[in-house]
Amino acid sequence: MSGLHSIRLAIDVATKKRDQLSKELAEIQKTMLFSQGQLEQLQAYSGDTDARWTSVARVCATPELMRHHYQFMDRLHHAMGLQEGVLRDLLRRADVARKVLLDAEFRLNGLKRILATRQAEAMAGQVRREQKQTDEFAAMQFRRVMGENQLENPHEH
Repeated sequence: MSGLHSIRLAIDVATKKRDQLSKELAEIQKTMLFSQGQLEQLQAYSGDTDARWTSVARVCATPELMRHHYQFMDRLHHAMGLQEGVLRDLLRRADVARKVLLDAEFRLNGLKRILATRQAEAMAGQVRREQKQTDEFAAMQFRRVMGENQLENPHEH
């Protein structure tokens, strides 16, 4: 039974590892959603700023105002590019985390199958031992009864 204990211990460790990996993936996914929201806000702000600029430019578009607008829009697009980079990195990390989690699930399931097999083998061994004891007891009873019958009826054999 110590072999079963070792397998159960390995299952406990594998379960904790799987649960930790699952939490890490959930955190990455949560961060991805937040980052996606930030990117969408930057994109919406960029669209709003362009719309406002178009209406202002029709009225008074001085070269200095245009230069400030283009500089601001460059910085805004740079920020959006950085945020897209963050999202790409998070997507990559999420993919890696999913693969590692899947490997942990396979390992855990493999350990559970091993435990089930070993438990079935142990149970079958126990059933065989019990059957052998029952058979030996029945044979002993049969011999005893036959011996008693011979003592009671000695001339029948």
